[in-house]
Amino acid sequence: MTRTITQSTEFATSADGTRIAYEVTGSGPALVIVDGALCQRAMGPSRGLAEALDGSFTVHAYDRRARGESDAGASPYALAREIEDLVALIEAAGGTAHVFAMSSGAALALEAGRQGVPIDRLVAYEAPFIVDDTHPGNDPQLPQRLQNMVDGGRRGDAVKTFLRTVGMPAPLIPLMRLMPAWKQMTGVAHTLPYDLSIVIDHEQGRPLPAGYYDDVRSDTLVIAGGKSPEYMRNAQAAIADAVPTARLEILPGQTHMVKPKAVAPVVTRFLLD
Repeated sequence: MTRTITQSTEFATSADGTRIAYEVTGSGPALVIVDGALCQRAMGPSRGLAEALDGSFTVHAYDRRARGESDAGASPYALAREIEDLVALIEAAGGTAHVFAMSSGAALALEAGRQGVPIDRLVAYEAPFIVDDTHPGNDPQLPQRLQNMVDGGRRGDAVKTFLRTVGMPAPLIPLMRLMPAWKQMTGVAHTLPYDLSIVIDHEQGRPLPAGYYDDVRSDTLVIAGGKSPEYMRNAQAAIADAVPTARLEILPGQTHMVKPKAVAPVVTRFLLD
């Protein structure tokens, strides 16, 4: 197939008027990639994933609102606005598309599925839930705590708190401040409360509510890394059990950090089967 690439950033307009930046590569069935916390096209796995997948799909990679080249938002942040952003990307892709979503982006995509967004097939990579007692639950006030840090100009503290929460070893965090990516991470620190607000209710060590994902109708593949912590693998199993048409796949040797070369073949097989 001919590989096509947009020569410049394209924009889809969300329901509230917010412009959402995206780029397109490849040819084949439409596929939208949804990033997790702190990530955008310029930082994170989405471009590597697009390159690994665009031999089989027309891949749409986008900056979630308030990141990269996307607008900050024409209305106050709410999960419903991000779902509308995803709808705008699917419309830009032709009105229906597969979706590959990772981490908090996976939680976002699953919520979109609950609300009837037209997703052909969905791949959810490690929505960061805590649904049993194999890991302490996260502070329910964490999104507000991070918001207070951002509002107080303490973006670095917000990023450090988030990194500690997701399990980065404490000695590595000071080293992160010396890397070029630190400026990019602190630049989108204001989006951390948004990501956490999507997942925090499912990070309390309680099982998913009965019937929670009954309305997700897309054929769904839930992926967990074989080297991810027990609580993360257990959460993915719970999600796969809760989505009527889902199945679980464990990728040996993988963690929460998405490796395109390891993930792309699994995604391709599922979406093209």
